[in-house]
Amino acid sequence: MRLVDGAMLSADAETVRECIDDGAVLVATISGRPVGALVRDGDRVTAVATRRRYRDRGVGTALVSQALDDRGRLVAEFDPAVRPFYESLGFDIEAVEDDEERFCGRLEV
Repeated sequence: MRLVDGAMLSADAETVRECIDDGAVLVATISGRPVGALVRDGDRVTAVATRRRYRDRGVGTALVSQALDDRGRLVAEFDPAVRPFYESLGFDIEAVEDDEERFCGRLEV
């Protein structure tokens, strides 16, 4: 939860806790320390967060890759600032209808 909060993502705390209980949260660690997390609800990625000093080191990519291996298909809705991240992973991206500030991406194995 600290990783998601630290990234200032708009994820509901109760939803994140439920996802943790359901085993739908992946955590990346380095030397036993959490450095990244991915929260999903079924095939839907609700949050990807990486500690600032570990960004651009493949942590988020590894989390998405593992989630894709687990599910076979992923869907994510996100802001323009992180569009390059999702594009780099091969997501098919389109604008969210009626919201010019959001995008939706889909990725399948």
